[in-house]
Amino acid sequence: MMSQQLPDRLLSVFAWICALVLTTGVCIIIGFLILKGWRSLNLNLIFADTRPLDAILLKRQVFGGLFPAMAGTCLLIILSVGIALPLGLCAGIFLAEYASPKARSVFGFMVDLLAGIPSIVVGLFGFSITIFLHHVYNTRIYPCLLISALSLAFLVLPYIIKTTQGAIERIPLLTRLTAPGLGATKLQNVMLVLLPLALSVIISGVVLAIGLCVEDTAVIMLTGVVATAGVPKSLFASFEALPFYIYYTASEYTDPAELVKGYGAALILLLICSMLFVFAHLVKTLIDRRAGIMF
Repeated sequence: MMSQQLPDRLLSVFAWICALVLTTGVCIIIGFLILKGWRSLNLNLIFADTRPLDAILLKRQVFGGLFPAMAGTCLLIILSVGIALPLGLCAGIFLAEYASPKARSVFGFMVDLLAGIPSIVVGLFGFSITIFLHHVYNTRIYPCLLISALSLAFLVLPYIIKTTQGAIERIPLLTRLTAPGLGATKLQNVMLVLLPLALSVIISGVVLAIGLCVEDTAVIMLTGVVATAGVPKSLFASFEALPFYIYYTASEYTDPAELVKGYGAALILLLICSMLFVFAHLVKTLIDRRAGIMF
């Protein structure tokens, strides 16, 4: 009896050790950032010598502060997820409900292949497209916010597709067939039954996409981000972003005080990610409750 329980106990101990190692690693990273950067967290780090209200209302440009990078990061997230989400939802629904087994196999392989492409390759592709458009269509086209958002959307698209497809396919067969059995069309079944039930899981894919958009540096470095651009005034303007600011500061700092600002920027980036994840969790919880009431 003891010999039969030994593998289960060993597996349980191994799982606990892995969980503790992961938790310890996260705590060490966060603690290191807090220890190095908490002294720099103030309004001067964000707005420099510009009045906060003037910066927020875009009356004055901020020089030496993180506000333009924070604004550029938020705009980049909104644009990238806004572009990728409709495409990912539609593609995931197609693979789960409309595609034949052969088409599902082929397109599923292509999505998996797309998910494995390194971000630097996506950045080079976006940069190449920019050069092509600049020489062929309009010489005023340069790396910009829109090109970066499209490149990041291309990068996160497979995660949203696979999450949507998996969420719909995991719905029990009885639930999937109830509405069609009562006379609902396939579109009505998808929009009124399957999507509301799968939306909670789909949110998880959106959260992963947000995390990828926030942290990626290789793509934006090749497609539009610069060190000092201010808040972008249009989709075709260059922009600043927190990941690139951290990278630039860590590689080009000239004194310890400048490096401390990089640590402060990392803390702010971590705070933005945490706020987005908490918001997504609240939305997920609300959807779960409403789905429980409806179904």
